[in-house]
Amino acid sequence: MSEAINNHRWCEQLYHAQAALLLLYGRALGLSHNEAEDVLQETFMALLRAPRIPEEPEHYCLRCYRNRALNYRRGVWRRLTRELESRRWFEFSPSREPAETAAMRALTSLPREQREVIVLKIWHHHTFQQIGLLLGQSPNTVAGRYRYGIARLKSCLKGIDYEEPESIRTTIGRLDPAATFCETP
Repeated sequence: MSEAINNHRWCEQLYHAQAALLLLYGRALGLSHNEAEDVLQETFMALLRAPRIPEEPEHYCLRCYRNRALNYRRGVWRRLTRELESRRWFEFSPSREPAETAAMRALTSLPREQREVIVLKIWHHHTFQQIGLLLGQSPNTVAGRYRYGIARLKSCLKGIDYEEPESIRTTIGRLDPAATFCETP
């Protein structure tokens, strides 16, 4: 118990001595002030969990902070890249059939929760039980989202010979998932 208390005191002293310097360093690495503070907190949370006090605490703390800051920046760039990529998921190509284009437009108009379930059900061939486990939802909730999504697709595609829900699933299922979700402009 006393070792844990000593570890906490060591971290507290190091925090008071180094926090401002680490924030400045984080800014130099290209983080915003808030991001630098987040990384600082993560660094000290990790130091508190360390099994023992390092031989060179200030050096160790600086290395931990730097590694976490660089990982954070890489994560931000990956997230931004994914967000930009997701905007292209439902882009339309003039070479597609009008029905396919209409189905893709209708799919993009759905709420994210319904669209996610429809994609997992149709393209990934998951059951409602599997989707529920993946999303942390009950299979009934997932099935409801699917039903509501298909009903919205049906109403969006009214007049394009999509009167039966099975026809909608067939048409949407024919969309090329690689082109629909991974196409680059």
